[in-house]
Amino acid sequence: MQDLKIDRNAKTLRELTLDKLRGAIVQGYFRPGARLVERTLCDELGVSRTVVREVLRHLETEGLVETVSRQGPVVARLDPAQVGEIYELRGLLEANAARACAEGATPDVVRELREIRAVIEEAFEKQELPRVLEYTERFYETLFEAAGKQVSLTVVKTLNARINRLRALTIAMPGRGGDSNAEMNRLLDAIERRDGDAASAASAAHIKRVAELALAALAQQNEAVTDN
Repeated sequence: MQDLKIDRNAKTLRELTLDKLRGAIVQGYFRPGARLVERTLCDELGVSRTVVREVLRHLETEGLVETVSRQGPVVARLDPAQVGEIYELRGLLEANAARACAEGATPDVVRELREIRAVIEEAFEKQELPRVLEYTERFYETLFEAAGKQVSLTVVKTLNARINRLRALTIAMPGRGGDSNAEMNRLLDAIERRDGDAASAASAAHIKRVAELALAALAQQNEAVTDN
């Protein structure tokens, strides 16, 4: 079983607990609909009930936890309609940012984006999910910042926990890594050419495909839960 104990030496205890519990939900340690019992979490995480309670409230704002009558906090179930909406919004924001990034791209930005993508590709090959998620977030932060789209980046960050949960569902699907690498390389090539139209189109095509994968993976997960 995964060790959830907290290393107390870095961030605040609340931040460490938040990172650990968020990661456990995103990576499937806790299944959709699973009860999150405060006392049990205190024992597993090695922290106080006050810290656990604060973290659960924060995760509720991220859409990872929901409070159910007579059950208390549970891992939020992924709703297909909401998932579709998340990808629709993400597609619009990222395509717009990709266009702006390409139109103002510098060699330094292109180099940084390619370096981050190289790390992601290596992590995909090794099936290192936490590393894939960490560097994928870093890639998009770099892209949005280079595009000068700070407000859009702020919006995307509010969705990151749920987006990462969906990424975790699809990362092991056949062809996921290879297809994503090809799509993102097309995006990077367009940015390097400073071709805004091509960058926007490449971004939109990538989001469309991963949205379809995520919805298919979600349907399989829901079928498995129903069968059990």
